[in-house]
Formats: sequence, C-alpha cells, structure tokens
Amino acid sequence: MENGRQKFDSVDEYIRSFPENIQRKLEEMRAIIKPLVPEAQEKISYQMPAFYKDGIIVWYAGFAKHIGFYPGANGIAAFKSGLAGYKSAKGSVQFPLDKPLPADLIRKIVRFRAEGK
Repeated sequence: MENGRQKFDSVDEYIRSFPENIQRKLEEMRAIIKPLVPEAQEKISYQMPAFYKDGIIVWYAGFAKHIGFYPGANGIAAFKSGLAGYKSAKGSVQFPLDKPLPADLIRKIVRFRAEGK
C-alpha cells in the first residue's frame, strides 16, 4: 500500500497512514532498528522513515504485500547470502508481510551500516 504523493511530517504520521497489519510490521521494524542506533535521528526522507546520523543509515517503507528495507547497495552486497530468499535489488530488499521479519539479519545489516559501511 504505497501512499502515493502524500507528504509526511513524522515517522508516526507515516506509520498511522497504513492499515493496522502493516502498521504492526512497520512498528516492529522500527523497534528492531532503534535500539541499535539510539543516537540516530528518526526522520522522513524520500517520504519514507529513515534513521539518520551523519547520513542515512537505513530507510524502510510499507507496501500492500511487503515491508521495503533500504540499506543501500553496500548493505545488500555485504549480506547477499542472508538475503537470498528475499526479492531484492541493488539497494533494497522486500520482506513479505505474511512472514516474520528476519530480525537478526536486519540487526546485522543495521550495525554494518551504522559503522559507516
């Protein structure tokens, strides 16, 4: 469920714009990432939630059938084998809504990105 051209002022507003099942997954993603980068600022960037500290660490977004996770090309390349079961592109991966988020893998990628890689 992409939210078209709607402009968001906060991550909370972005998350609230989705149906409940997607809100839960977005909140889960947020809860996985936030403790790993407590010094990072949460912001909207490219109309998606992002964690920022001296640059974007990661973005994430809600869609009708998946949660998009955007750790950049280097984040995808560094964890290519762990991401093999998911649809991915150069700088993004899709986690299906009907499956649990791979929390351990997300944590590894966020730590990698937070180290400036």
